[in-house]
Amino acid sequence: MTSGNVRPSSVRYRLMARLCVGAAALLLVASCQQSGSSSPPAPAADACARTAASTGDCGGMDRLVAMARSEGTLNVIGLPRAWANYGALLDGFQAKYGIKITSLNPNGDSLDEIAAVTSAGKTANAPDVLDLRIQVAASNATMFTPYKVSTWNDIPDGQKDSNGQWFEDYGGYMSVGYDSSRVPAIASIDDFAAAKFRYKVGLDGDPIQADSALGAVMMASLAEGGTLPDISRGVAYFHQLKLKGHWFNLQATSKTIQNGSTPVVFDWDYVALANGKNLPSWKVYVPNAAVVGGFYAQAINKNAPHPAAARLWEEYLYSDAGQNLWLQGLVRPVRLPVMETAGTVDQFADSALPAITGVPVFMTPDAIAAARTYLSSHWTAAIS
Repeated sequence: MTSGNVRPSSVRYRLMARLCVGAAALLLVASCQQSGSSSPPAPAADACARTAASTGDCGGMDRLVAMARSEGTLNVIGLPRAWANYGALLDGFQAKYGIKITSLNPNGDSLDEIAAVTSAGKTANAPDVLDLRIQVAASNATMFTPYKVSTWNDIPDGQKDSNGQWFEDYGGYMSVGYDSSRVPAIASIDDFAAAKFRYKVGLDGDPIQADSALGAVMMASLAEGGTLPDISRGVAYFHQLKLKGHWFNLQATSKTIQNGSTPVVFDWDYVALANGKNLPSWKVYVPNAAVVGGFYAQAINKNAPHPAAARLWEEYLYSDAGQNLWLQGLVRPVRLPVMETAGTVDQFADSALPAITGVPVFMTPDAIAAARTYLSSHWTAAIS
């Protein structure tokens, strides 16, 4: 999987771009949607904006808005408009605050974002904010400035850095998408042992490289009685599917789902929903005994040329309005449980997501690394 240089036409393309683990760094100036100046950034509206760790450090929300408007610009990176409803989020922020958004390398992946921060340094071309895979965010935390949004306490402790250098934003749970016109209803992943699933069960990629496929194997491992970060039972599970002839080693995409080539696919629920949206018989199931979550994370560049606008962007994303816009894009915002309890959630958008009845488990960066180490030594032999 590689980064693309054109705007993605589907959620699947966006997923592939964001999960790339070896993309080469792109030249930042060439990848901007709008040409940027290489001159030093304009003076900040208020010196406190650069070091503010919360809205209170600069006199409150109204003061932050005033400073951000004075800066007048926000640089984002790696945000295709068709991904996670970011088009609506970008437009909504600009309309609400009158701040111009410069979108840098919208098709770039997490490593491209980090490369852009490094190459741009303290220039006006540097990204202000980043949207990253959790492993990339955690391993590059020294590049980010601490900030805690006003709704900080709504974010579970396990989904944020305690200092505020990164904090998870949106994601989903590992699921099984299936064509109910071609296979029976699914109540457990153990159902796939039945003869009716012969050559019908697949993944969306290689778990040694793709986070989504890794999550699928971990889901199977937990469902079979395993614990984090041990993924061995999941490898054994797919090995047995291979021996029975039920494993179908064809990478699933929206096209293969629509044409019936991959009637059963392990994938994130939001990707499964998007890929099957034009197939009325497509169902998405999340096993209640193995609810594996995977979220992206926000971070603010410590050298952000527009520090007030960067902080205001995060406040917008983590407000009820911002969280509901993510939800309308079929991804689960990190504050969703709190908003459901408070009654501030978009009920229609919430009801479109698969039901979750189990207790979610989130893989830490260390757990992902340990699982990937095991997969690199055992996966190929298990399914070949």
